[in-house]
Amino acid sequence: MDSQRPPALAKRLSQYFLRGLITILPLLLTVYLLFALVAWSESLASYLIRPLLGSLYIPGLGLLVAIGIIILTGYLISRQDTSRLFDWVELPFTNTPVVRSIYNSLKSFADYFSPQSPGQATQQVVILRWPEQPLEVVGLVTRNHVAGLPTGFLQGDRVAVYLPMGYMISGYTVFVPRAWLTPIDMSVEEAMRSALIAWMPPRKPP
Repeated sequence: MDSQRPPALAKRLSQYFLRGLITILPLLLTVYLLFALVAWSESLASYLIRPLLGSLYIPGLGLLVAIGIIILTGYLISRQDTSRLFDWVELPFTNTPVVRSIYNSLKSFADYFSPQSPGQATQQVVILRWPEQPLEVVGLVTRNHVAGLPTGFLQGDRVAVYLPMGYMISGYTVFVPRAWLTPIDMSVEEAMRSALIAWMPPRKPP
């Protein structure tokens, strides 16, 4: 019986280690990203602002400046008369062959989660059901029509639906009849967060 204790003990320790790692890793990554943001903003503020303020500089001012810059950028992009200036900033990213593909893909994906302006299509989370099949897949409507697509796509009242994959920053885009979709009352952020963890229910405290 004593010979069975070391394997059992090792298995239990490995389980404890895995549970501890799963618990601590998200916390450490969040803290690291926040620390990196603060460190970067403080470094930038020390380079740009500290020479102007001297002894009046207060630690943490860099983070406030970074937040202010982000808000100001969002405000300028929201205005038609100043948003064109950003097109000049984008030129190196949109005209370099390899960089252009990566940048446009990331920008299009990020734009989908941006707040919608009046008159724009509403972001929609849907359940995709195949006819006479009990299978249900949650997806995001990314295109409400097939007009303008290359020749070869099926025509009709069809839409593009993005199907995110669990535990991966990727997914599939399928074109299906609109009748196969059922809208659900869930935000895009909630749907993506649930898909990222494979729709596991929240863990209840012991």
